[in-house]
Amino acid sequence: MELDDRKLKILTAIIQNYLETGEPVGSRTISKYTDLNLSSATIRNEMSDLEELGLIIQPHTSAGRIPSDRGYRLYVDMMLKEKEDELNNLKVELNAKSERLDTILKEAAKVIADSTNYASMITVPKYRTKKIKFIQLTQVDFSTLLCVVVLDGNLIKNMMVPCDEELPKEALLKLNLMMNTFLQGLDMQEINVSVMQKLRNEANEYSALISNILDAIAKCLEDQGVEAYTSGSTNIFKYPELNESGKASNLLYALEEKKELTDLMYKEGDSNRGIQVYIGEENPIEATKDCTFVTATYHIEDGVYGKIGILGPRRMDYEKVVGTLRNLMNELDGIFGKE
Repeated sequence: MELDDRKLKILTAIIQNYLETGEPVGSRTISKYTDLNLSSATIRNEMSDLEELGLIIQPHTSAGRIPSDRGYRLYVDMMLKEKEDELNNLKVELNAKSERLDTILKEAAKVIADSTNYASMITVPKYRTKKIKFIQLTQVDFSTLLCVVVLDGNLIKNMMVPCDEELPKEALLKLNLMMNTFLQGLDMQEINVSVMQKLRNEANEYSALISNILDAIAKCLEDQGVEAYTSGSTNIFKYPELNESGKASNLLYALEEKKELTDLMYKEGDSNRGIQVYIGEENPIEATKDCTFVTATYHIEDGVYGKIGILGPRRMDYEKVVGTLRNLMNELDGIFGKE
């Protein structure tokens, strides 16, 4: 069934408003809800056409309209088709970008190590905010759902959600519609008890499944650690003061294990775009007490950032290190700014 743009917008407004309020929707509400700038009389005419097509119904005389199953079907089919196409395009685009990003970051770590003669580390970007852009639920088998979540910045997360039975197609479509209506634009901190209760109430007999989906999304969006690339670890052996009493092996372990160093790099978050310098005892990591660790932040886009680190002896060439970091930050900003 094909509708003109005006009818589609009115149908969409009725469905979204009804999902939020649970109350029949009148023409006056729609005139404020959409960007059509139509009179209530014109909207009433369009609603009458939608009713004749079986897409909305009037539960009581003089009441507003509510969506019919046929209306839900049309809306959800169109929404899922649009989002599925968007998701497929995103996956192709992100796979290409991910491969290119990995190549750039590995090469950047090598360039830093080669130009400074110190050890270097660069992290894969993190997302400061994780607002939900789109959710897609797909039945994998009778006891499992695949939940795909697209976040701001086009970060895609996949998770499996257990369910007690194979869902009817209509139920799965309505769950998709509900999840997107209530959760789009929110991060996990904003998905509060009130939002969750509304979802459970709308889901009726599937309220327990909604809880499982929300738990899976929350777990998936937790900070899963930082991925980082290192280069020039063996440069440590060039400095006698770092070779004494097993110091080099402890430093190599810290570079290989990465977590302590990346935790230190992200200590300041992304609020400080300047260069941080930790000298000797200022380093909270025991293995680096005889070193200087210099860090900087690069940004891909708003809220998406990564860290660069250089580890060397206290007597490092600070001017050269700072210059190298500034140049690299500018280059990365330039490369990713053109994406």
